[in-house]
Amino acid sequence: MTHSSTEQPADVVARLRATFDTGRTKPVEWRTEQLRRLRAMLTERGADLAAALNADLGKSRTEAYRTEIDFTVREIDHTLGHLDAWLRPEPAPAPAHLGADATAWTQYDPLGVVLVIAPWNYPAQLLLAPMVGALASGNAVLAKPSELAPATSAALAELIPAYLDTEAVAVVEGGVPQTTALLDERFDHIFYTGNGTVGRLVLRAAAEHLTPVTLELGGKSPAFVDRGADLDVVADRLARGKFLNAGQTCVAPDYVLADPGTAAALEGALVRAVATLFGTDPAASTEYGRIVNERHFDRLSGLLGSGRVVVGGGSDRTDRYIAPTVLADVAPDAPVMREEIFGPILPIVTVAGLDEAIGFINDRDKPLALYVFTESEETRARIAAETSSGGLGYGLPLAHLTVFDLPFGGVGESGMGNYHGRYSIETFSHRKAVLSKPLS
Repeated sequence: MTHSSTEQPADVVARLRATFDTGRTKPVEWRTEQLRRLRAMLTERGADLAAALNADLGKSRTEAYRTEIDFTVREIDHTLGHLDAWLRPEPAPAPAHLGADATAWTQYDPLGVVLVIAPWNYPAQLLLAPMVGALASGNAVLAKPSELAPATSAALAELIPAYLDTEAVAVVEGGVPQTTALLDERFDHIFYTGNGTVGRLVLRAAAEHLTPVTLELGGKSPAFVDRGADLDVVADRLARGKFLNAGQTCVAPDYVLADPGTAAALEGALVRAVATLFGTDPAASTEYGRIVNERHFDRLSGLLGSGRVVVGGGSDRTDRYIAPTVLADVAPDAPVMREEIFGPILPIVTVAGLDEAIGFINDRDKPLALYVFTESEETRARIAAETSSGGLGYGLPLAHLTVFDLPFGGVGESGMGNYHGRYSIETFSHRKAVLSKPLS
């Protein structure tokens, strides 16, 4: 149920814990039923969510379904198709000194009451996809949508109780005060997606209760373009990955590294790629989104002067519109290079070659994703061996998120823990060791 002025966060958590303690959420039948209901919510009421996403972020219906609604349906289908196998106890060899009749195995136990805190950039997917794993693992779930996407938050607060078990799943809306009050409570796991500043607050609050935490953060995800790469293909894939959701994607390519000759040739290819995607006036394109609010618009506008504008550069505060923009001649210490951009601005930074690119990446925080455009197996091998990132993509940005058999998560400043597919079961469960020795 949705949190109201008469129900305090502590009461919501206590109610969910009381439900969990009855064992209601543990049977596989309950878990699969909740997943099927969640799937029904997305298929039957997807248009409502798409409308809310358009109101909050200017997302087109196509983008809303592709990146949020259908994405989560595929996650549910993948989980339903494999859940029995994932939950099956896994035998472990018992040592000989325990006797031939001793057996050992591991099994997954639900953790209890899980808090999922979602961000505003993919406010439906990044609330519901973690919930898929939490429910599949047999937990009670408290869902906290982002107040910065108010239309989507309201839609989720209405739809989730209408479809899911209200005794075991609750939604609490609100801003900082409500989130702070929730973090004062004891949970059995907290799953937070957002920025590092708030991530630290979540981690500190969780430490009071020794609550395990998954932090899905962000950072400046680099893209290295090697000399000799097909720049038209590279530019098309960079533009699609960068300007999706108006650049408000945690794994979007944040900046490009290339040698001077490659960088110069890439400029024209990116101009063509942007025109192909959004036409000569992206503001009129139904497929190009908007910045979430004026505060982020103002922050991003202040970064537009960090280099020479190759394409874009225009903006309209009243429409929260910033054109898909590419900047060249960007200094490594320019304002646009000091923090995660999280918007439709793509800086190109020149390096001498692969050695300098690797050094540039390693001198900074470990990114959530790293993208490499090259046909050289040696370059691929060196990047893999000599850098650290949450995920690594050769030739195609963002796509690793769509492979549900791959773990998604960061490392260092870009986060801790991972999820999707079986990895969600591992995140939201306790893998219990069991030993059995007969008494006779």
